[in-house]
Amino acid sequence: MTEAINHATSANTTPAPYLLEVKNLKKHFPIQKGFLFSKIVGHVKAVDDVSFFIRERETLGLVGESGCGKTTTGRLILRAYEPTAGEVWFNDRRMGRVNVFDLDRNQLKALRQNMQMIFQDPYSSLNPRMTLLQIVGEPLLVNNVAKGTELQDRVAELLRVVGLRPEYMTRYPHAFSGGQRQRIGVARALALNPQLVVCDEPVSALDVSIQAQTLNLLQDLQEQFGLTYLFVSHDLSVVEHISDRVAVMYVGKLVESATTEALFQHPLHPYTEALLSAVPKPDPRLRTESIVLQGDVADPANPPSGCYFHPRCQYALEQCRVETPTLRELEPEHFVSCHRAAELQLAGVLGKVVARSA
Repeated sequence: MTEAINHATSANTTPAPYLLEVKNLKKHFPIQKGFLFSKIVGHVKAVDDVSFFIRERETLGLVGESGCGKTTTGRLILRAYEPTAGEVWFNDRRMGRVNVFDLDRNQLKALRQNMQMIFQDPYSSLNPRMTLLQIVGEPLLVNNVAKGTELQDRVAELLRVVGLRPEYMTRYPHAFSGGQRQRIGVARALALNPQLVVCDEPVSALDVSIQAQTLNLLQDLQEQFGLTYLFVSHDLSVVEHISDRVAVMYVGKLVESATTEALFQHPLHPYTEALLSAVPKPDPRLRTESIVLQGDVADPANPPSGCYFHPRCQYALEQCRVETPTLRELEPEHFVSCHRAAELQLAGVLGKVVARSA
């Protein structure tokens, strides 16, 4: 086992600059036609050549419209899906820097102790036939970390950490509200003391007031346990609150990545500008001019030539229609995939603010 791990890590025990590094990640789902003698007639490019990194104890917000490939990217990182191409390098505390897709079954089981997920739906993600003790304690049992009295003590402590009473461990999920159920999911994710937690829209199914409580809880837990988050969301207001850096996806591709402040104040991609224009403004005395994108989102099974965004982009030129842009670092740690990024002056989150008439 030790020899296999050393081979998988290429004997690299030097700490990596990033906890997680995703390189040219692709996932193409086949489209099959026919019933008895089905054949593949095409592919849905759910994730199409995505690259980014996350530093230790950092939160990267991954945003975009529904269907852009955010959740698929998160599941590929955890290897819940097998990739079409690409690499995911993770700096595991025991095995060192490993490519997740090179690991065998036993190595992957060991790695997953340090990579956990918080699911979007706090109702369907919890088994209604299991008590909190069984739900939160299952990772500890499966990985032979604790059992018996030790298991109960560990579950009780995890429930306290997420703001629930230890006496609740004998109850079933139906006895709890949506916000409490999501806290149970958080406790389960923390059971094995992971390094990376993939948060798949963890607050989208919750009321606004409960969203704020859950976000504050995640931030407190990050500070307490040194966690690193990949925070998947379509809500830019939420992402701005919790993220250190933000990556924007469109039809399976990463179009922009930067620090939260830089991206919200000075976007470089027209799609990011359009998303920011739709963010609600807290001052009721001001209104902004929202950018209404024309046309429909590109079909990932039959994407347009050149830049995927060009049919909806008001700045598109002929080059955008025929030549695919590459992700490049235009400013320090500000990456963008746009031919005209260097020349455009795009509006940030405040957009074009106009005083509201009396």
